[in-house]
Amino acid sequence: MAHENSARDTQAHTDPVHDNPLLADSPLPAFSRIRPEHVGPAVDALLADYRKAIDHLTAAGGPRDFAGVMLAQERLEQRVSRAWAPVGHLHSVADSEALREAYGPAEEKLTEHAIELGQNRDLYKAVQALADAPDFAGLPRPERALVEHALRDFHLSGVALEEPARTRYREIGVELSKLSTEFSNAVLDATDAWHQHITDERDLAGIPESGRAVLRQYAREQNLDGYLVTLKQPSVQAVLTYADNRGLRERVYWAYQTRASDQGPHAGKFDNGPRIERIMALRHEAARLLGFANAAEESLATKMAASPTEVMEFLHDLGQRARPVARQELATLREFAAKELQLDNLESWDVAYASEKLRQKNYDLDEEQLKPYFPLPAVIEGLFGLVQKLYGVTLAPRDGVEVWHPDVRYYDVRDAVGRVFAGAYVDLYARSGKRGGAWMDVCQSRFREGDSERLPVAFLTCNFAPPTEGRPALLTHDDVLTLFHEFGHGLHHLLTEIQLPSIGGIDGVEWDAVELPSQFMENFGWNREALDLFARHWQTGEPLPEELFQRMLAARHFHAGLFLVRQLEFAMFDFRLHLAYEPAQGARPLAVLEEVRREVAVLHPPIWQRFPNSFTHVFAGGYAAGYYSYLWAELLSADAFGAFEDAAKAGGSLIDRDTGERFRREILAVGASRPALDSFVAFRGRKPEPEALLRSHGLI
Repeated sequence: MAHENSARDTQAHTDPVHDNPLLADSPLPAFSRIRPEHVGPAVDALLADYRKAIDHLTAAGGPRDFAGVMLAQERLEQRVSRAWAPVGHLHSVADSEALREAYGPAEEKLTEHAIELGQNRDLYKAVQALADAPDFAGLPRPERALVEHALRDFHLSGVALEEPARTRYREIGVELSKLSTEFSNAVLDATDAWHQHITDERDLAGIPESGRAVLRQYAREQNLDGYLVTLKQPSVQAVLTYADNRGLRERVYWAYQTRASDQGPHAGKFDNGPRIERIMALRHEAARLLGFANAAEESLATKMAASPTEVMEFLHDLGQRARPVARQELATLREFAAKELQLDNLESWDVAYASEKLRQKNYDLDEEQLKPYFPLPAVIEGLFGLVQKLYGVTLAPRDGVEVWHPDVRYYDVRDAVGRVFAGAYVDLYARSGKRGGAWMDVCQSRFREGDSERLPVAFLTCNFAPPTEGRPALLTHDDVLTLFHEFGHGLHHLLTEIQLPSIGGIDGVEWDAVELPSQFMENFGWNREALDLFARHWQTGEPLPEELFQRMLAARHFHAGLFLVRQLEFAMFDFRLHLAYEPAQGARPLAVLEEVRREVAVLHPPIWQRFPNSFTHVFAGGYAAGYYSYLWAELLSADAFGAFEDAAKAGGSLIDRDTGERFRREILAVGASRPALDSFVAFRGRKPEPEALLRSHGLI
């Protein structure tokens, strides 16, 4: 974060509220002025104002109409959200010890406040009165949905609990918030803690020049000669996929797969094992307090799936179809590795390497052949062009917006007549202090009050290899799909037409449907017409050769079975861990994972592997008992994309504007103002068909 030496620095210390940038009513966050010491005072001031307003709202004679009860809460919630969003974002992309020290206590206060609010019976009665009013059925659908969601959330916050259960539920929520942050921090610290300095280029044999350039850059950042292998995703991918040095592959796999655990190069130092046990115990206790049998059952209260049985049947059915395919794929890979690579015993750190060699042999296709055709600036431009063709909106860079790193860009989103109606921060490169992975998060939501309107703004974050030595960042095709995926989430947030933030964009959408727009966008990364918008050689400008594109298509479902059983392993481990938890036995994460692997896996990793200890989606994100959502939503997205394929079969374009407008209107624009299934049916004209998922993976 940037620091200023000015009179305002002194003022921030002497008066913690006055001139606090987190409390400023500005259109966008003032990132250059935000410092850790602003966080606590801002949260304290906001929550104090929030409590006073709720006391007024619930007092005798207080307002009992939609504006006075629901809009007032939306207004209060958005004031807190706009202040906290940049803090949470900086915690993910520009972490520091000082920020952590400020972030943790503030997050605990916010969590406790949210639960207190959810247990406020006077507020609950005020909302219930709206639902019971004779004119409720005549309210617009979004307003009814907001009330219905609020009543559900009151129950999920323990509004009906009596003491001591009410207090205990609040205590659990605060402790879980703290554990979640600690879990995520431990993964980041373990990722940053390990590296291997390499000076002999022969140790990197097999790694292409683009990969070695990234490792040289990492070394330069540490003022080292040669190369630095790290646990950042571009480095791990380069080594495990291409390095001929089997020992190096094993060391990187060992360090990466034991992060934050009792194993590996930093055994015990960042260990998340005890946190997993405590998180699971608290989640189960909280679910039981609310009357659910377990945390899995509780999680489905806000999802499309109706019961744990429905989820498990969905996963089991998919496993029965995918596992035989995966078993045959692995047998073929083992045979190839033994015969062609002299790897008689295929280990986990050999799989990506051998798979890439086999793919090259079968399809004459190498990611390195594709990367020159996917320079990041062109991919961004092409993605924006695709969005314009589908939805009639344009994205234009705006200079002068404060950002947290020089690589970050800000874009205005404009409609067909040039009106700015949304915005997005885009942060694409891996670096120290930035959490791995890719995600979209909300900076602020669309919210209209009278003549005043707040525009939706998104944070779009990836961890691609940065530009190196005079060349732009060159993406793999998987990177392209990742970018399209996250931008799909972004569009869901940016294109909402719902003016109530709690049910606009992605907020309030059933968790097993929220991936629909993101996975939907990935499909265009396989379409020639869409690729022609950006897939051009970074030096010559030559478009992606048709012969190379056809090899891409031929290899699209290469090892689809192995991919699916891996996703099923993640999903079933997560769901079963929450479904079958027994306090007397504890979480048993490794035992549960082994049970799942015996059922669906075809390749078993070493006994020292500790995948759960870095599974941030489940233990530090929103996917607890919900990781299955990726596969569930992929079914929806594959079936939704079928509407565009139907348009192409009818003689039109796959990038069909009419179908795009309908997708925007029925899926993206409506947020959670109606159930996701209703939105899908409104777009597709029928319920989703399960075969779409199998077809998308080439299993039909």
